[in-house]
Amino acid sequence: MRRRRLLALWTALLALLLATAPAAHAGTAPPYPARQATLRNATAGLFLHWGMFTAPRHYDCASWEQAVTDGGWNPDYWVDEARKIRASYIVLATFHSRLGYARPWPSKIPGSCSTKRDILGELVDAAAQKGLKVILYMTDDPKWHAEQGVETLDSAGYSAYKGHDVDLTTREGFGEFSYDNFFEVMRNYPKLAGFWIDNDNEYWEQHQLYEQIRQLRPDMTLSNNNEDTPIMDMVSHEQKTGMTPPYDQPSAIWTPQPRLTESCYKVPDTGSWWYDGQDRPVSTGLNVDRYIANAGNSILSLMDFTAMVDGRFPPAQEKFIDLLKDYLGPIWESLHDVRAGGFLYGGMQPGSWNDGSYGYITVSRSRPAATQYIHVTTRPATGDQVRVRDNGYRVTRVTDLRTGKRLHFDQRDGTLTVRGITDWDPYDTVFKVRTSGHRRGVYPAGSVRASQPALTDGDFTTYTDNQGVLPAGYTLDLGKSRKVSYLGINQSEWSPTYNRESFGRKEDSARIKDYTVSVSDDGTAWREVDAGVLESARGIRFIDLGDRLRTRYIRLDVPTTWSAATVPNYYRQLRIDEIQVGYGHPTSHG
Repeated sequence: MRRRRLLALWTALLALLLATAPAAHAGTAPPYPARQATLRNATAGLFLHWGMFTAPRHYDCASWEQAVTDGGWNPDYWVDEARKIRASYIVLATFHSRLGYARPWPSKIPGSCSTKRDILGELVDAAAQKGLKVILYMTDDPKWHAEQGVETLDSAGYSAYKGHDVDLTTREGFGEFSYDNFFEVMRNYPKLAGFWIDNDNEYWEQHQLYEQIRQLRPDMTLSNNNEDTPIMDMVSHEQKTGMTPPYDQPSAIWTPQPRLTESCYKVPDTGSWWYDGQDRPVSTGLNVDRYIANAGNSILSLMDFTAMVDGRFPPAQEKFIDLLKDYLGPIWESLHDVRAGGFLYGGMQPGSWNDGSYGYITVSRSRPAATQYIHVTTRPATGDQVRVRDNGYRVTRVTDLRTGKRLHFDQRDGTLTVRGITDWDPYDTVFKVRTSGHRRGVYPAGSVRASQPALTDGDFTTYTDNQGVLPAGYTLDLGKSRKVSYLGINQSEWSPTYNRESFGRKEDSARIKDYTVSVSDDGTAWREVDAGVLESARGIRFIDLGDRLRTRYIRLDVPTTWSAATVPNYYRQLRIDEIQVGYGHPTSHG
């Protein structure tokens, strides 16, 4: 009998440990590593795919370098253009599989061509003088070595240098070659801020490359493209399309905060990541709202502009950069030194609002409870008002951020309504919202006990995991009979909000679909008080229960999630960060 009890106790403890999953990545909880400071304070970066095969193509580094120099390439141009879009860093993608594997620095390692002019060093120094960082792109992939009809990788030269045979056209051989280049660059460029990895190479992993970078250059950041490698500082998500609205790239991203996350995308509407000889069109509204959407989700915008051989951008891109420079200034306080609203940092609810409107919330880092910004990126189809779920914040003042004009508002039943809006911006109408400084009508974290403690601990870096078991049930205990008006649910943002396939990866929304809410006074006899379908969307979601309900116990049952059986990584999976219990709503008007 004693053995059975111990076994039962151990089984229950193991289930609890499995259900409460901590953050898996280093550097995702404060205090953050010092090397991450620039990225954590950034809003945007400038992505430059620029190399030997930039149009018109050159087939050796000597002729390409001559054309670069004769064209008047100057690193200050890139730095100044980056500053116009409020970028904090530049990612230089020259050692790229589709651009000829040219190395823009004088290298002593044979294997692919390199320049005599220290283009990388000049850019690093120019950026440092104006407060920007440079990150170097590194490719893992040799398969495009003869794409243009010329061999760009020199296996014989590298083999002689290493003293053994190495085939650079294989992943292992190229991994060894690129591995050596990491160390050359780390040694020669002490102000280089990091590496942007375009997927992992097996040789790097087998030889503990990333661990050695951490030891030799603890100041350098590591970013990975389309892979969430735990040792990396940041995961980058490449060119998301097919969303509704089309600028809402965050809805296709599967990395939860506070992980450093980046969205990299092409600014030109068509064409390659690099200049192909054409002045491609740029959709202003799409790209402005991508920038806003990412900032509204604490995601960095790594914007790809296609530099020509002389380094300058084509006219359409220069025009957009100049527009963005003028556009961002009047609303910059709502995009910089802010965090995403509706997630772990608090704030009102983002997403779909009234009459087809859509937008995002940002909250001030210095005064997160007192200052918020409503970004209306798609205005209502009709009317002169916007209605936003207030998430318990009592509003005291609303102004148009651009003009300073005070706007009329009223607040009741959990909704803030901003009225009399006439100055709609074509891309982002921004309202600065002052609040009383704290949430009202919500039971504090820790005052509500839960069947899975991570549900109500106030810590968004832990979550409750159903381990693929449905139906899933979650029970909350208020300690005694209390008033209950709604549940506020933050699910882990580890999946996109809809079914999609991206870069061979099948994805779907691992979020609550059907649900029921039941209550009990004694934890034994239950009665159902609500049932419905929760929308698949990012940020806090609400289940309203009326204003007359009193109970001690609340149970949320989830029989289904949104993910389809064809997507096994997400099917029947559910992770919930926090469930908050509300007992009332603030009222206000102005």
